[in-house]
Amino acid sequence: MRPPYITPAFIDRFISSALAEDVGDGDHSTLAAIPEGASKRARLLVKDDGILAGVELAQVIFHTFDPTLTLQINLTDGASVKKGDVAFTVEGSARSILTTERLVLNCMQRMSGIATKTHFLTSLVAGTRARLLDTRKTTPNFRLLEKWAVLIGGGLNHRIGLFDMIMLKDNHIDMAGGIEAAILRTKDYLRASHKTLKIEVETRNLQEVEKVLQIGGIDVIMLDNMTVEQMREAVKLIGGRCQTEASGGITEKTIRSVAECGVDFISVGALTHSIQSLDLSLKAF
Repeated sequence: MRPPYITPAFIDRFISSALAEDVGDGDHSTLAAIPEGASKRARLLVKDDGILAGVELAQVIFHTFDPTLTLQINLTDGASVKKGDVAFTVEGSARSILTTERLVLNCMQRMSGIATKTHFLTSLVAGTRARLLDTRKTTPNFRLLEKWAVLIGGGLNHRIGLFDMIMLKDNHIDMAGGIEAAILRTKDYLRASHKTLKIEVETRNLQEVEKVLQIGGIDVIMLDNMTVEQMREAVKLIGGRCQTEASGGITEKTIRSVAECGVDFISVGALTHSIQSLDLSLKAF
């Protein structure tokens, strides 16, 4: 199921731009070698174990380029796959299949890699209250598809961009002249602009957590690059007055201990900036 930000207009723009980048004035290899009326079929082969993502997008890519192509879907987004599985078959114009092949694979391999990593890290915090969040550390012009992949893998999306939430990070705080100045100016801005955006504030130590609590009116406190002991103390100090997010260099080796501190969310930039794509291929048969 598509999240709200994956609109038909967005997908149309993405596919149009991606095809223009790849095809240019023509797929000359295919135009040169393949007869115009040739009809063939190919199957999407899974060559790694993981979580599949991008199947729905692949259907749209194929049908946008050539509505006469037909697909038989064997495995849907979110499916647990293993090497040797066949996700789908596509049949129709050989030229159309060849021209769209790489775009489909590029999208699905990266999305599946993200979904696989997300699913794995989510499994490591199972049984705790913590939920896994993505970040803005994404690929320009591919962000929404990467965030869709996080959802497919069982994670949650943080803010989509700079427009849908206020996050006062260390540079905002330092440039504003401190936490109090940054928060008070933010509240003035929201009143003046008649916006109802949530406010999250990054804190680097317990003293900053206490300062945010004294000012009040904050939705989320980020505990950034703190030790497990500091995070545990911060959660106790906050006492449910607002939500908590742990962030900063959290890995598969440390994520469980972070989750057991009682935080509501754990954000991991590596979900989108340091993943290994799932190996997939499209093979004629």
